[in-house]
Amino acid sequence: MRVERIKDAAPVLAAADLFDAPPIAAATERFLATPGHHLLFAYDEGGQAVGMISGVEMTHPDKGTEMFIYELGVAPVARLQGIGARLVSELAGIARENGCYGMWVGTEVDNDAALATYRRAGATEETSFTLLNWDLIEGSADD
Repeated sequence: MRVERIKDAAPVLAAADLFDAPPIAAATERFLATPGHHLLFAYDEGGQAVGMISGVEMTHPDKGTEMFIYELGVAPVARLQGIGARLVSELAGIARENGCYGMWVGTEVDNDAALATYRRAGATEETSFTLLNWDLIEGSADD
């Protein structure tokens, strides 16, 4: 398996099945062009993209910069092979190189696969928190 940093949209659009929904061309270009945004793909021996991780560096005046794991996905045929943990470790390496003081992710409390992957990659648990959300698109169910 090899891991590569993705810098243009073509590989993203070609590996659409790794994402929750089909990638949006304009959003993909914007994400890849924004400093501090990172997208890594894992490829199998045949050159097929089998995993992805995206991360965003966030800086705050009294905290410094940390890496937020935005999304992690591994193709069903490639699960339970350590690909997710490898991608997390690779992103953590980029975070260290860029001077981030830490890295964090949120996931559902019953997402056993994600929890196992993050723990395998060295994560420790913090206290529980509540996620609050604003739907900002006009016409959403909360209007």
